[in-house]
Amino acid sequence: MSGHIHIKSPAEIEAMRAACLLAARTLRMAADLVKPGVSTEEINEAVHTYTLEAGAIPAPLNYGGDLSRGVPPFPKSVCTSVNEVVCHGIPSKKEILREGDIINVDVTSVLDGFFGDTSRTFMVGEVAPETKKLVEVTYECMMRGIRAIRPNGRIRDIGAAIEDYAHKFGYGVVREYVGHGIGRTFHEPPQVPHHRAGGANPRLRPGMIFTVEPMINLGTHETALDSRDHWTVRTADGRLSAQFEHTILVTEDGYDILTDWALLD
Repeated sequence: MSGHIHIKSPAEIEAMRAACLLAARTLRMAADLVKPGVSTEEINEAVHTYTLEAGAIPAPLNYGGDLSRGVPPFPKSVCTSVNEVVCHGIPSKKEILREGDIINVDVTSVLDGFFGDTSRTFMVGEVAPETKKLVEVTYECMMRGIRAIRPNGRIRDIGAAIEDYAHKFGYGVVREYVGHGIGRTFHEPPQVPHHRAGGANPRLRPGMIFTVEPMINLGTHETALDSRDHWTVRTADGRLSAQFEHTILVTEDGYDILTDWALLD
């Protein structure tokens, strides 16, 4: 994702607001399905239907892939990442949620040509105290990263705020998968690392829109990509991982959370 960072026009920002609100509304709908006994495929089917009925397209469906390398496009309309799955979990009729699980539901909606992207980690019934703590800290990591956003700040400010908080609890911050610019395309510059990364460190300018979506592991930061489906990413040590994601607009005096559920009420 090297290249020019697109500053959105007022009209593009309004279109992004609409797409992001739809993504947030879809995720809130999916939240009601998260309970023991529900399959991740049921969540996928609900997201697919809800998105189409809203006049939009589920962005994950048939996204990406490289057949020359044997990597198929993503086969479902939403990502459902359970327990040790870090991201890009593929919904399945065989994967049934159980009491004590956690699941990240990652929704991206394409409305009138613009992408809105958001995710949350949900607890399934009663979970262990260690699990609950991981989820709570991960949410706070995302919010601390968001609160670091300000005009003329730097991209690295976001990752520094996230990593500093996560490390207080001995958690690992995933490095290979990062936030990203978003607009008329799913992924565009800039990349938004969630740790103290080197490399490009662009200034934050009003009109920039990108995601903040830290993946926080109970153990080390290391991950492993499933060599069979080429999509599912798991923690290398098999321990739990949680994630939260919002799409953010940089404003003249700070930021707006475009996928905030509070905007739906």
